[in-house]
Amino acid sequence: MSWIVVTKAPTVEGVPLSSLLAGLGLGLSLIIAIGAQNLFVLRQGIRREHVFAVAAICALSDLALIIVGVSGVGAVLQAVPWLVEVIRWAGAAFLVVYGLLAARRAIRPSGEALDAGDAGDGGAGDGGADAARRSDAGAGTPAASGGPGASGVAPASGATTAARVAPRTTLLAAALTCLALTWLNPHVYLDTVFLLGSVANTHGDGRWAFAAGAGLASIAWFFGLAYGARLLGGVLASPRAWRVLDGVIAVVMIGLGVSLVLPH
Repeated sequence: MSWIVVTKAPTVEGVPLSSLLAGLGLGLSLIIAIGAQNLFVLRQGIRREHVFAVAAICALSDLALIIVGVSGVGAVLQAVPWLVEVIRWAGAAFLVVYGLLAARRAIRPSGEALDAGDAGDGGAGDGGADAARRSDAGAGTPAASGGPGASGVAPASGATTAARVAPRTTLLAAALTCLALTWLNPHVYLDTVFLLGSVANTHGDGRWAFAAGAGLASIAWFFGLAYGARLLGGVLASPRAWRVLDGVIAVVMIGLGVSLVLPH
């Protein structure tokens, strides 16, 4: 006589752990890549501008797309392939334009740099604004204007003189750019809606646990990338470093835009 032992997958508060971990793993594998969205999040994190808002927009957008895929709406989108085609061309145009703007910043720099020492809370971006105000206030002092007290002696090495603090991006502009880089990217529908949604539905009743794992991956990645980027502040405290970064962004953005319209 043989005995057959039936075991159930381990759960955490009723959530299938295997489905949760599978969603976490696939979500990270799809999202961790050098792409337009990640480069934008990285750049905003380094500049410490609207960091929380940008990370939240990316994470919430991913969560919405995951829900769409797992709920089966992805199958509906497959029935209207022209919609994906429109998104593909619109996304390609946006990426190329964004890349050209980055290329212009790299070729014709404005002498901007990150004042890492004065930058404050990355979530609100107030540190950059305060630094700019202090810079403007200093310009009106007698020493800065050449009046009484101006000694003509070079300032201390800690002062920011050769490079000025880069002007802040408005919250609206950052949000709209982030939304465009997310929702005008056809790959996000192929990966997050179709692929991830299809795999999630193979988990049966555990598909929403799979979706939760993928959602956790998005939240952890975008907030980790956005807030972790400030560690590069010291490296990118010179205009030359920003020219290199903008050059890399230009190449990646234009390359991705062109690849969207090339035949595969």
